[in-house]
Amino acid sequence: MAKKPKSRKSRPVRPRKFEPVPKEFRTVTPYLAIKGAAQAIEWYKKVFGAKEFESERQATPEGQLIHARIKIGDSIVMMSDIFPGSGVKDPLEPGRSPVTLHIYSKDVDAMWKRAIEAGAKVDMPLDNMFWGERYGQLTDPFGHSWSLSMRIQMSAQEMEQKRQEAMKMFERGYHP
Repeated sequence: MAKKPKSRKSRPVRPRKFEPVPKEFRTVTPYLAIKGAAQAIEWYKKVFGAKEFESERQATPEGQLIHARIKIGDSIVMMSDIFPGSGVKDPLEPGRSPVTLHIYSKDVDAMWKRAIEAGAKVDMPLDNMFWGERYGQLTDPFGHSWSLSMRIQMSAQEMEQKRQEAMKMFERGYHP
């Protein structure tokens, strides 16, 4: 007589642990619509040391990017070209993008210099600010606003002097 196969008790199948947010993403991830997204990626690589997730690049047969993803430091930025009918406005046109992307750097002066040499426009010069950072704002050649900074050591007296100067500018209706 043939042996009966031992019956295995069926265990419930456990679903894989679902993560609603991929590990490498932070709470806020900027998504940029750019006229010339592929060129912008190259600029971000050169200036900010961005790394592209090449497996994420999706392009039309004509070469426009439907989706791309880069990483600057530990932060991800997603982007695509601007497509007719999408409702997305080119930030180079009047009424440009209200978004500013912020980068902390260990050497903000070197990053600032690379950005300017690569065609960025200065909106707010790089300077030591009253909150204890070396900070400046610029616009990249694609119309997006960036703020670059690094924390610095400042004396309480220097910070107070910078704060008073900034408040005087606010009083005159100017944003420092």
